[in-house]
Amino acid sequence: MFKIISQDGEACYRAQIFDEITAQNHFENLLREVNFVSDRVKIFGKIITTARQVAWFGDQEFNYRYSGFDHHAVYWSETLKLIKQRVEDITQEKFNSCLVNLYHDGSEAMGWHSDDEKTIVTNSTIASVSFGATRRFLFKHKVSKELVEINLEPASLLLMSGEIQRNWLHSLPKMAKVKSPRINLTFRKMVQQSV
Repeated sequence: MFKIISQDGEACYRAQIFDEITAQNHFENLLREVNFVSDRVKIFGKIITTARQVAWFGDQEFNYRYSGFDHHAVYWSETLKLIKQRVEDITQEKFNSCLVNLYHDGSEAMGWHSDDEKTIVTNSTIASVSFGATRRFLFKHKVSKELVEINLEPASLLLMSGEIQRNWLHSLPKMAKVKSPRINLTFRKMVQQSV
């Protein structure tokens, strides 16, 4: 792991946590196992259905609200349990949920945002694992506007922790030359909810 951000929060990156064959198997299994649905977001009062698709998993039926919509977690798939165990072994942290994003190609992106919803444990670590196409990922400091860029490679792990969500925005910009899909898993610690 090497640090890419060390002020006002922390971001660390490790290029490969699975060998190439295992990573490809996980990618193909996720495409088969996960029931992806188009995401809905509310922008300036208008509801938009995204081309990017999502699925939400967890230890329990967590409710995750963002962009004006509720998302209810389903229990882990077999592949997600294997990936989760590997991430927890590396980080020595426990995660109770995961948002899975499917980007079909480089035309699908994610704008500037912070993962700072009240349902996420404050200042907890978010572990982001990527499979498939390599994509650019950007951080922007909310005050200084400093930019930090990294390429998220297949089977890579990005950790965001401390006050990074409070002080930095992040985004996944469009990349017209990318014609293949990417799956991104963001393992999180959600506030425990009664079910």
